[in-house]
Amino acid sequence: LIVTAQLNGVDPRAWLADVLRRIADHPASRLHELLPWNWRYLDQTNAAAA
Repeated sequence: LIVTAQLNGVDPRAWLADVLRRIADHPASRLHELLPWNWRYLDQTNAAAA
């Protein structure tokens, strides 16, 4: 997982921390969004304000 994140230009620590924080509330039908090649960091505080 770490190497896959690196190969996709993603910081592995940021990706893993974010995915572990979000996965419990993330719909199963949208888990593909959390894969390293689809992942975009979502700051929860900024998302709530938008």
